[in-house]
Amino acid sequence: MASLNVGNLGGFLREQRRSAQLSLRQLADAAGVSNPYLSQIERGLRKPSAEILQQLAKALRISAETLYVQAGILDERDRDGLEVQNAVLTDPTINERQKQVLLQIYESFRKENGITTDTGATGTSPAGGGGEAGKPSN
Repeated sequence: MASLNVGNLGGFLREQRRSAQLSLRQLADAAGVSNPYLSQIERGLRKPSAEILQQLAKALRISAETLYVQAGILDERDRDGLEVQNAVLTDPTINERQKQVLLQIYESFRKENGITTDTGATGTSPAGGGGEAGKPSN
């Protein structure tokens, strides 16, 4: 049997679910999948489609790209910046608006330094690009 990169995905999903303080049943309901199917994903027995991963990411409030990397759909090299985005999106101590503002600032700094990402992890595009106050005076 071909090795599916689902063991890492399953453990990662379980960790994210527990961090979000959701039961298996609650996450399954929120993502629109069956409880047994989600259990099989977490145990590494099933490899979900990109669509299912997107539904799970939305329910967990994390970027779908992070789950795509864990599932082997995206290359690790495409992951630049996703760790920071994931950390911000999964931080339970800040609210949704604060998360969006932080991610927009982070993306504007990356653009300012010539690094662009096409992750769209926030579901919104960063407002205004680099910003006036943070422009370097080359």
